[in-house]
Amino acid sequence: MALRQLILGKKIQALTAQRDALRNGDADFATRAAALATREDVLAAALNEMTADTPEEDRQAVEGDVNQLEADRAALTQEQDIHNQQVADIEEQIRALQQELDDLNARAATPATPAAPVPSQTHEREDEHPMANRTRFFGMNNQERDAFLARQDVKDFLQRVRDFGGQKRAVSGAELNIPDTVLPLIRENIDKYSKLISKVYFKAVKGTARQNIAGSIPEAVWTEMKGKINELAISFSQVEVDGYKVAGYIPIHNSLLEDSDLALATEILTAIGQAIGYALDKAIVYGTGIKMPLGIVPRLAQTAEPDGYGENARQWVDLHTKNILAVRGGTAGNYTQLTGIDLFKGIAKAAKAAKGKYSRGVKVWLMNEGTHQTINIEAMSINASGAIVSGLGSTMPVIGGEIIELDFIPDGEIIYGYADEYLLVERKGIQLAMSEHVLFLEDITLYKGTARYDGLPVIAEGFAAIAIGGGVPTTSVAFVADAANA
Repeated sequence: MALRQLILGKKIQALTAQRDALRNGDADFATRAAALATREDVLAAALNEMTADTPEEDRQAVEGDVNQLEADRAALTQEQDIHNQQVADIEEQIRALQQELDDLNARAATPATPAAPVPSQTHEREDEHPMANRTRFFGMNNQERDAFLARQDVKDFLQRVRDFGGQKRAVSGAELNIPDTVLPLIRENIDKYSKLISKVYFKAVKGTARQNIAGSIPEAVWTEMKGKINELAISFSQVEVDGYKVAGYIPIHNSLLEDSDLALATEILTAIGQAIGYALDKAIVYGTGIKMPLGIVPRLAQTAEPDGYGENARQWVDLHTKNILAVRGGTAGNYTQLTGIDLFKGIAKAAKAAKGKYSRGVKVWLMNEGTHQTINIEAMSINASGAIVSGLGSTMPVIGGEIIELDFIPDGEIIYGYADEYLLVERKGIQLAMSEHVLFLEDITLYKGTARYDGLPVIAEGFAAIAIGGGVPTTSVAFVADAANA
């Protein structure tokens, strides 16, 4: 039975990864749908402007655009239906396999003597926190949560945590052997708190990795039917990535070790997911490249080829003037912030600096919540019903692309680009360990979480940093100091 459970677990893990990969395309569908809606608004305005004096060729051009829009929308709907059906089929397979695995686990865990009556799901234990019992646990409903915590390997993991808590101080610091059913949950938690890991070009690798990049595609040569064929030139370059550790420890009071399984698992998994996900996003945008990934903005700000630049890498290009831009009005010494349509025109012009010929079209606009609200207000208008509306939402109008809020980006600044032109590699997944002796007198156990990543913008010209507040973009931000190794 144990082998069958292992096989089922591996199948569920593979199907879950396949489903998650498909779900990464949802944002692309939303972006394309928003672009179609924008085209529809433009065409509606063009139709409303037509009069009896409008030339026939202009009418035919608009009608052609309308027909093309309808065809594109039908194609998108069909493509999305196929996508949704694929996700639904995989989820059905996962449910069937999960049910079989739960049945096997239940039979394996059934004791020889009659079990005590199981309380109804509406019954609440006296020592449980009511809010935790009602809240969805990492995207699971109550039944899924109970099934997860009832797994034998998860129970063993949580029991080992308690066992460590009850051992002598000399045994502290031992690594926890996390079961496979816990590792995917940690990964989902990182995806939840890291807003960029699903947007960039992500690879899980071991050892030093090299990413090959093809040069610009040459133009073929027209000639006589019997003429000689001309030689075409194409080149390849390569970037090398290593791995740096992102880590930290969190204190958990020992009273939590004696609490319910739900409280313990929530405390451990939430804290690790938040800490690593936030640090990862910040490094993708502003990483210094020293003991961490090289971020988008620091690469744009380089004014000379850095030391150690790979001999097989793409030709280094100075982008600090072309791709770091200020969108503002006024004159030198008296710059002002643009408003309304002028602001969006300025953003659109600045965005042209980012080149997407190596991209699959994954456009993102990174900014903090305040900046998002600023441009949202500038996009407000009054509709025919007299209501105030905004054409912004979570998608940038006209240009397209998802708006992602990151609170570490300064006010009035936007990082725009094609996210899949940033390479992020993962060396090692999450590892957990615990130690009790550090804060023995405070009755606190320390848990550590570690992971290793590296990354850089492999196509740096695919990004641009834009300031809309009258100043210039910030090219570096402060990271938490590595005090432990100072």
